[in-house]
Parts: sequence; structure tokens; C-alpha cells
Amino acid sequence: MASTETPVCDFGAPAPDFALPGVDGRVWTRDQCRGPRGLLVMFICNHCPYVQAVRRRIVRDAHDLIALGIGCVAINPNDPSQYPEDSFDNMKRVAADYGFPFPYLYDETQKVARAYGAVCTPDFFGYNADLRLQYRGRLDASRKETAPPDVRRDLFEAMKQIAETGIGPAEQIPSIGCSIKWRVA
Repeated sequence: MASTETPVCDFGAPAPDFALPGVDGRVWTRDQCRGPRGLLVMFICNHCPYVQAVRRRIVRDAHDLIALGIGCVAINPNDPSQYPEDSFDNMKRVAADYGFPFPYLYDETQKVARAYGAVCTPDFFGYNADLRLQYRGRLDASRKETAPPDVRRDLFEAMKQIAETGIGPAEQIPSIGCSIKWRVA
């Protein structure tokens, strides 16, 4: 389980399209996931301790962002043959247990993760209403352990700014997490 840090935000990069199966039995596209003021694409999984430390906060922030017009989606890019906990059936269980208010999708071919340039879980991509990248940073100061409850909500504050102005913050702290478990060719 190698820790990986996300690269600097490539401001203005377009959001790649996708069509992926969700735990709800539907196939979701990027445009079905977007909100009127933007889109938050989260690459997460079930087994990663960095994701486990912030799952409840992801749900909290998604609820608050949806109310601001930001659509949210989570995508699991990991190869479940290496990490069975990341299987589609386990994705269904986690989404139900945590009450995900957003689609939780499976990127079996890993083409979507590669198109976005995702490197770790969690990896957050915040887009404005024009689907141009404005945020590529952390959720908050949590790492493998949940940060104290009063820490700054970096992701929420950035996405709120994007919803209001269309522009993300110039200063962003990278997310850190487990490297994506790429399929062996």
C-alpha cells in the first residue's frame, strides 16, 4: 500500500466523459452526474485507510455541495482481484452502509481513471459549471486517521467558491492516499 500524493491542479482541463455502472444498477454518464454549478469527481475505494478515515466527511460534504448545485460522483478504479474488498458487491454494501448521496461507479477497465489522471484514493477533481478543472486537492487535514472535527473543510470550501464564482482557489494542498491498484497487463 504505497502512499501517493496528487499532482498540482491543471486549471481549465476538461472533465473526460464516462459511462460506468453504478451500485444502483444504472449506467451513469458524466453529464448525468453534473450539477448546474459544477461537478465533483471522487476516485475512492473500500479498502484504503485514507478513504476509510474520511468516508463520513465525504458524505457530509456531498450533501452540502449538492445543496449548492454541485453534482457529486464516486468512482472505484481498483482491481478487485488484488483487493477483494473493492469488489462490486462490497461497493454496494459500503454505499448502503454510509448512505452515499451520489452514484458510486465501478471503472472495471480503469480507462476513466487514466483519462482523469487519477493516481490515488482518495483523489478529488472539482469542476466548474463549464466542466473545467478548478480543484485537485485534499478533503481536509485527515490522513490515515480522521483529523479533529474542527479542521478546515478544504474540499467543501473550494467547491463552494467554484459554485459561487466558477474559479477555484489558487492555493491547494494535494490529497494523499493509497496508490490506485492498476491491473497487471
